[in-house]
Amino acid sequence: MAAPLMLLDGASLWFRAFHGIPEKITAPDGRPVNALRGFLDMIAVLVERERPRRLVTCLDVDWRPEFRVALIPSYKAHRVAEVVPTADGEEFVEEVPDTLTPQVAMIADVLAAAGIASAGAPDCEADDVIGTLADAETDDPVVVVSGDRDLLQVVRDDPVAVRVLYVGRGVTRAEMFGPDEVAQKYGVPQQHPGSAYAELAILRGDPSDGLPGVAGVGEKTAAKLLREFGDLDGVEEAARARDKRISARIAASINDAHDYLDAARTVVFVRTDADIAWESGAVPALVPDGPADPHALAALVEELGVGSSVNRVAAAFGWDERF
Repeated sequence: MAAPLMLLDGASLWFRAFHGIPEKITAPDGRPVNALRGFLDMIAVLVERERPRRLVTCLDVDWRPEFRVALIPSYKAHRVAEVVPTADGEEFVEEVPDTLTPQVAMIADVLAAAGIASAGAPDCEADDVIGTLADAETDDPVVVVSGDRDLLQVVRDDPVAVRVLYVGRGVTRAEMFGPDEVAQKYGVPQQHPGSAYAELAILRGDPSDGLPGVAGVGEKTAAKLLREFGDLDGVEEAARARDKRISARIAASINDAHDYLDAARTVVFVRTDADIAWESGAVPALVPDGPADPHALAALVEELGVGSSVNRVAAAFGWDERF
């Protein structure tokens, strides 16, 4: 396979790093840097494994976008730690460990100094940035790296291969998913397994995202319905027509959930038209052949005590510089 465009689901990876590495890993001044070091180590491992030509860290500019909450108010509601009044209404503050929040700023500083591109989009989650960049790519294969199965919906073969490297069990035990793997593992239609996975999630629901799903429909039933009727539109049409292949109880649940199913299409499917804003790095986001600001990077290494992790990244990129 040609050298890919690698899209990192930033928050998913640094949350995983934070919870996987003890907080006793600190900077010289005592501040925890476990998430920072873990995230950089992940980048090094991923770059050595996949050898991307381009690399982008995708960011949550809005982790709970209003356009999704307006349709399904329960969307990620259980993750809200605080509601802060603003001039434009309200801001929902995500429940994040106190010692992780400062490290997100550290990660941004190191990415900028290293020249590793990062991008977000107004009123959008990182998933929408990933969906937009993957959908727009027509030259290189794409590898999406995430611990969130929701992104399995972006897999495809044409016009370029889009694969999801799922790191839910850790980077060393990562699983690569393409259309065939998604269809086989989740039993969704082979013709369009990416979109079918999103429709599976809509039908079965997802407590981690506050999606109620359809009463009485679990993952196996959802997959069977999608195989039987092709897609969610076909499932709803069959339920309205009282198709004998759907039990009366399940058909009634599907019909009762019409408003939810209509709203969930917009909530669950990632956007492919997000207005991408580049936070750092150079477009077209080539893997840097050297740090963008060696002096700033050296200063951060000294301040934060992350020389070993930065040097792993430097080695993975093939830089001559060491810190």
